[in-house]
Amino acid sequence: MNLARVPSATYRIQFHLAFRFVDARELVPYLHDLGVSELYASPRFRARRGSSHGYDVADPLRINSELGTDDEFEELEQRLKVYSMGLLLDIVPNHMATSGDNPWWIDVLENGPSSEFADYFDIDWHPSTTKAAFLQENKVLIPILGDLYGNVLENQDFALKLDETGFYVRYFETKLPLDPKTYGMILESCLECLGNPAGSNSLACDELKKILQNVADLPGRTETEPERVKLRRETKDDIKVRLWSLYHEQEDVRRCFDQTLTKLNGTKGEPRSFDRLHELLSDQAYRVAFWKLAAEEINYRRFFDINDLIGLRVEDPKVLEARHALIFRLIHEQKVSGLRIDHVDGLHDPQAYLQELQARARSGDDSEPSRLYIVVEKILAEGETLPESWPVSGTTGYDFLNALNGVFVDESGLEKLGGIYQRFSGVQTDFDEIVYQAKKKVLNDLFAGEMIALAHELGKFAAPDRYARDVPLSEYQIALIEVTACLPVYRTYVRDLVPGDRDRMYLERALEEARRRTPEERAGPPAFDFLRRVLLLDVPEHAPERGEPWLRFVMRWQQFTGAAMAKGLEDTALYIYNRLTSMNEVGGHPGGTALSMESFHKFLQVRLEQTPLTLNATSTHDTKRSEDVRARLNVLSELPDDWETLLKKWSKLNRRHKLVVDGQAAPDGNDESLIYQTMLGAWPLNQEEIQLFPERLKQYLIKAAREAKVHTSWIRPHFDYENALVTFVDHTLNAETNARFLKSFKSFQKTISHFGALNSLSQVVLKVTVPGIPDFYQGTEMWDFSLTDPDNRRPVDFQVRQRQLEELRKIESNGLSDLVKRLLPHWQDGLVKLFTTYKALNFRQTHKELFQEGEYIPLEVTGSQKDHICAFARRKGNEWAFTVVPRLLARLVEPQEFPLGRKTWGNCVIVLPPDAPDRWRNVFTGKALSSNSSPGRRVLALRSITREFPVALLGPANQDPSQD
Repeated sequence: MNLARVPSATYRIQFHLAFRFVDARELVPYLHDLGVSELYASPRFRARRGSSHGYDVADPLRINSELGTDDEFEELEQRLKVYSMGLLLDIVPNHMATSGDNPWWIDVLENGPSSEFADYFDIDWHPSTTKAAFLQENKVLIPILGDLYGNVLENQDFALKLDETGFYVRYFETKLPLDPKTYGMILESCLECLGNPAGSNSLACDELKKILQNVADLPGRTETEPERVKLRRETKDDIKVRLWSLYHEQEDVRRCFDQTLTKLNGTKGEPRSFDRLHELLSDQAYRVAFWKLAAEEINYRRFFDINDLIGLRVEDPKVLEARHALIFRLIHEQKVSGLRIDHVDGLHDPQAYLQELQARARSGDDSEPSRLYIVVEKILAEGETLPESWPVSGTTGYDFLNALNGVFVDESGLEKLGGIYQRFSGVQTDFDEIVYQAKKKVLNDLFAGEMIALAHELGKFAAPDRYARDVPLSEYQIALIEVTACLPVYRTYVRDLVPGDRDRMYLERALEEARRRTPEERAGPPAFDFLRRVLLLDVPEHAPERGEPWLRFVMRWQQFTGAAMAKGLEDTALYIYNRLTSMNEVGGHPGGTALSMESFHKFLQVRLEQTPLTLNATSTHDTKRSEDVRARLNVLSELPDDWETLLKKWSKLNRRHKLVVDGQAAPDGNDESLIYQTMLGAWPLNQEEIQLFPERLKQYLIKAAREAKVHTSWIRPHFDYENALVTFVDHTLNAETNARFLKSFKSFQKTISHFGALNSLSQVVLKVTVPGIPDFYQGTEMWDFSLTDPDNRRPVDFQVRQRQLEELRKIESNGLSDLVKRLLPHWQDGLVKLFTTYKALNFRQTHKELFQEGEYIPLEVTGSQKDHICAFARRKGNEWAFTVVPRLLARLVEPQEFPLGRKTWGNCVIVLPPDAPDRWRNVFTGKALSSNSSPGRRVLALRSITREFPVALLGPANQDPSQD
């Protein structure tokens, strides 16, 4: 089946209050000129008020008014069509915000199981754990309190209120509706206040009595029979209208209501005065609680460990339809050309979801069925591939990012860096062990509630089994945590009673490793034996009825393993292990090796064979460092001896700036190494940004330390250690008192920055020309030295980029040669990266089929410098292109020099395939090249290819006769 539309290149933007639909509309001509075919946008649906990213969706049926109006979105879509561009839209099917902006959620809080949206969310209304079962039967936990419930209650932090939506309780900015069935206590107190009124007040009193009777007759919130639910909904809405009318129109009624609510809110210092409010809160469809309880007593599926993002049950057809109604409309109206699916591993059955999505997205004309372009946010572990059965074009590109990054890491230098890191930081644990320990920590600290609930379910399965019934529940919980921590991939995809070979392999590996790591006194063989039978669905022949419950358990467990890996690896281990932080990336392996050119070519050939239209990303809104920061830091692998010398020198100079925290110097060696690497990678190129850098660095370091969970954490911040980090940065970057350090640092940083820039140019050309669709994150067409979120969501000055591209194109019209000569000497201004991006993307745009379908042919390079070149051809029929870029240059050219011509490349040549053209033209310089004959072959000399520009993209000269 063909794709309805295939992007040539995507450009990711983040919508927020300061960048709205109208801003994106104005950006379209610039992106078109840059060579982009698809605007790749963050979610556009209504999110929590003030959202900076849009992933906290509150209403999927409404446009986010903070981003613009329907008309403004329509104008953006029309502008895209004028420029023949498409819209790749990011959608969030897995979760929604537990926010007052979310009408579905508010309805659930008011009506509990009787809400029509009760089964939209992944809530366990009957939790099995003892305390939760007592306090949360037919209730959902709301873990929002900043202190213990009793303290919050008696501190008068709760306030009963009334408005047109009915009675509710206010906790600071949070508004929690009351179940109308529980209005009786309030209304009875109001009647007492009114006494025996006469006249109009008597009529009001009668009306209040009628409302009170209606409340008493109202079906309860646990009733789910359709007719009773309908009656409840109609009656409660009528009650609210009548109550608000009374309150609004009758002064005496309003006075009594206000007095009643004030009395019920309690009096500070009088604990018994809060009894009735406590009784009222205890009678709701929710249990409001201290936020720290979420880890153990949460009874809804969250997005990772984020309490205010609740899981959706899109496996239910009505939920999928409700969540995607507007998305399907946009697709059918051809306003969206593709989708990016956020957190696909959080879904109950990703394959079924994706198949349904494609089926619903298809047009009504079945004569020419076509598939929508869809990519999934799926992190592939080492050696893992995307399930072949998924009807998608690929992933969002982290696998490519890490492979590409590995090409610019020197293997021998990386090995030396390992020893340097161990000696300086004192960290002796290898990365795999750090990941294992981190996963166990988050499972016990952040996901204890989920693991307890799963263990209880396992215990139920064990009860009728003669071999498993006597195993303590605690052992099942330990075994489950160990297997989850040892799973080598984010999740498996078991979806029927016969697990596939790949899933079985991963599960067996995890079970074997978990057994090896677990002493029998903690969890013995019977616990693992039974867990193995359940996970592999080895159902007893005499009890086939156990199969479906076991399968439901496995599919439920699979939804949590991805969260455990993400929090353990991405949000913990990547902040602990700091050998070479350019390798600390989502989907990467910081403890692994560099990537040889042979392995890189093989990776791309497999990519072309399996997912030729997947995204190739180098920076995203979720990366830990931008592409340009990584490009700089990779240079350290080429200069390990210099790095060690300077690390010792800088540490000695800055020792006096450390504070003593808990008897130890802070920051410790590991964090100090991170600080220097971060400074080298993210140091700005202009003075204005340098002035802002210290604050950015401090914010990043506090986040990194909390994520690492070694000295401080989000749950238990250690402010003394965090203060030591901030103080260290303040003193280290003080030009007056730390001049010696800064002089040494800036000298080395200048070298790192120069070679990092060359790495970045090579990365751009590779990303645009290898198999896959190149993706650019906002602003990265020029130098971008951002760190992790929220640093990488800072505003982008698009006006500067637009002006610079216009200027480049103007100068280009007079010839490329003069333009190229002006770019390299002033590489710091970022124009050289913009130029490289623009020329490469436009060449790709005019040769779409070549790059989307063409062969990938690694080219042989000969000469003493061959290991410093990556070269390959793309071919489709008689259409050709060559990519030639340098790598690992720090030991090939002097600092501040460029790898140009004979001086760098000597007699190094590229061997042409037998049927390749003889004459070529360099896209970046416009210069024609001819092949030379060598015994038995034809070659192109590198000195000629790189005479004026360090990277090259070659097309046959006769493909562009206007320049011959």
